[in-house]
Amino acid sequence: MVALVVVAGSAVLGAGCGPGAPASSSTRHSQPPSTTAPAGRVPGSASPASLVDPFMGTGVGGTSVGSIDTFPGADVPFGMVQWSPDTSPDRAPGGGYSYKDSSISGFSLTHMSGPGCPVYGDIPILPTVGALRRDPAATTARFSHATEVAHPGSYAVTAGDPGVAVTLAVTARSGLGRFVFGGSGRDNLLFKVAGSANGSARSAVAVVGHDEVEGSVASGSFCGTGGTYQLYFAARFAQPFTSWGTWHGATVEPGSTASTAARSGAYVTFPAGTRAVVMQVGVSFVSVDDALENIDAEDTGWDVGTLQRRDTAAWNALLGRIAVRGGSLADERTFYSALYKSLLEPNVFDDANGQYAGFDDKVHMAVGYTQYTDFSEWDVYRSEIPLLALLAPQQASDMVTSLLTDAGQGGALPKWAVADSDAAQQNGDSVDPVIAAAYAFGARAFDLRTALADMVKGATDPGATDGAYPERQDLTEYEAKGYVDAEVHDVTSLDYTVGGSLTLEYAVDDFAVAQVAQAAGDSADDARFMARAQNWRHEVDTATGYLGARRSDGTFPPGPAFQPSPLPGIGQAGFEEGNAVQYTWSVPQDLHGLFGALGGDRAVVRKLDTFFTKLNSSRKQPYDWAGNEPSLGVPWEYDYAGAPWRTQSVVRRIATSLYAATPDGEPGNDDLGTLSSWYVWAAIGLYPEVPGRGELALASPLFPHVALTLGDGRALVIDAPGASPAAPYVHGVTAQGVLAAPGPCGAADAAAPAAYSCPWLPASVTASGAVLDVRLGPSPDPGWGSAPGEAPPSFPSP
Repeated sequence: MVALVVVAGSAVLGAGCGPGAPASSSTRHSQPPSTTAPAGRVPGSASPASLVDPFMGTGVGGTSVGSIDTFPGADVPFGMVQWSPDTSPDRAPGGGYSYKDSSISGFSLTHMSGPGCPVYGDIPILPTVGALRRDPAATTARFSHATEVAHPGSYAVTAGDPGVAVTLAVTARSGLGRFVFGGSGRDNLLFKVAGSANGSARSAVAVVGHDEVEGSVASGSFCGTGGTYQLYFAARFAQPFTSWGTWHGATVEPGSTASTAARSGAYVTFPAGTRAVVMQVGVSFVSVDDALENIDAEDTGWDVGTLQRRDTAAWNALLGRIAVRGGSLADERTFYSALYKSLLEPNVFDDANGQYAGFDDKVHMAVGYTQYTDFSEWDVYRSEIPLLALLAPQQASDMVTSLLTDAGQGGALPKWAVADSDAAQQNGDSVDPVIAAAYAFGARAFDLRTALADMVKGATDPGATDGAYPERQDLTEYEAKGYVDAEVHDVTSLDYTVGGSLTLEYAVDDFAVAQVAQAAGDSADDARFMARAQNWRHEVDTATGYLGARRSDGTFPPGPAFQPSPLPGIGQAGFEEGNAVQYTWSVPQDLHGLFGALGGDRAVVRKLDTFFTKLNSSRKQPYDWAGNEPSLGVPWEYDYAGAPWRTQSVVRRIATSLYAATPDGEPGNDDLGTLSSWYVWAAIGLYPEVPGRGELALASPLFPHVALTLGDGRALVIDAPGASPAAPYVHGVTAQGVLAAPGPCGAADAAAPAAYSCPWLPASVTASGAVLDVRLGPSPDPGWGSAPGEAPPSFPSP
């Protein structure tokens, strides 16, 4: 079985990487992978994990953002376990942690990074000293940020009064905790089994002997639409406890060894003066036996320090696939913190023995691959999936295989997979560009024919449903008219009308299907879906000069393009999470066609200049909303309009003003690594603008040296000696190894360095590697890359 079970993730505790703390060289244990870049190209930090600040995004990103909703606790790349504190009273959705809080309600075993809706937060475990409260589930422990230490893979804090020093480390499916008690009272561990973020439909707990606690919880209902899941856990101790009990609701039963109720919990007590209590814990979505087996299979032992060092080495290996050098320490910390946040989801879902809970409510076996879950497709297709495919192609391939497996069990490809069900969040059929983007960026170890068949089914069969929700709502209307009526309500929302945004998303999705068809050699489906990818043209409102949401009678609303909705939380009728001006730019597959429909390149540059007057507005304003997904690709569209220096300027402004390795250092919900991965691309100076295609739009690198290690060990190297936050403008590029570039770019098939004049790179660079030398300066060079023949390609229907 191919699995990402390698424990990965942390720097050594004591190296002080809380907010504002300096990075420590004491954690630098391993070198990043070697590359075949030209001699003399030196990778960056030998310990990128030491530069990560897990507190990035645990605060508030502004008035239009609210909670960014990441978590600081222990995690490994794509791990099943995320052992992290949940804070009180502001337990953030998904992430569970609000930086402004000063109390911890428990250290729960599962989390999701930045989803915007509550989910997971399962099995909170809280150490306490002294007599139990009347309602143990309501117990909290005060803490101070001054005692927190977080690294990739581990977390520590002192909580409570008298304080308990908590140290947590994890593997993919298990964790190891050390609890050092202070004071002279009874030392307890509370298992708040029913304390999931969305509560519990049912819970069960059992005390087994004198050294084990096990149980399960049923929770779920992500964003009010997802199904329920059953999570099992098992915890065992290095030393015996001397007393125990359970509770159900507010009723505590000392000496009881079992409870099954909606609100069950348990406690175990150790003799006063025990001091250090060490606990192994495993989880499974299949059974308690599998949870125990996961502990044994990943061999945590009982030494937290040993596990932390293992985590550090593995995290360094993955983070080190992108080496940056020469920037400020603050920029390097932001870069590696964002890269870290990009590698937390999707999550391993099968157990060490291969078993997992399927979308058909049956237990299945993953054979030859690892099963993953937690896919926020509408978010991650834009920037995260291309990054994962580039850095971890085997894991990204398994993620696609997991989606195909879900389709086989559930009846259709999921729209927003959470555990073993589909929450069907957001408009569109974004699983299609997820699959196409993974393939385009090198994750190809999945069944391409099955993928195409599933994608075509979802795009053509109105009866294709996964659970209660259709893969493409209003598909019949879309196929018949080429657009969806503005007045259509999102099937997962009572408030949004989504016809305009739904039409634009479906056109992108159709383009993605065409790309997979082309890769599979299916010329008929390629042509059919390329034609459907032009359905965005139905939304061109010539009266406003923008796209709009066409009504059921075929007309557009009279008046300006931007017409804010009076409803709270709604930007504009006909659009989900945005408005007409923000969605106008959502035609990445045919930007040249879009620009022609909007009046030509000069008119588009003027519109974009106005759009970027504000960088992170809200759905209620006709400006850039950098913290929301439809705006992520827009800064790069100047490249297509003959003004690449404007892309360079806007990307740099967003990256340096809205991102930082601080609690408030992201412009919106991170949405499972979406915004973090955008920053990674922006700091490199590249972006996967067209979903399902491997070409990269260019801005400018933030660092003087960047080296990406590709899947086969080759490297994509970008040297920019003049790079700095104040020097974003490209004045010239010399390229080596940029194969199959069009003639106007000047470096086609070059075996030696040659001048390169295009603001984009062909897809070949992410497969074969290349070396770019970029000359940068503090003032724009409007002549570089601005000739019509130098713009990145668009993909209209043949």
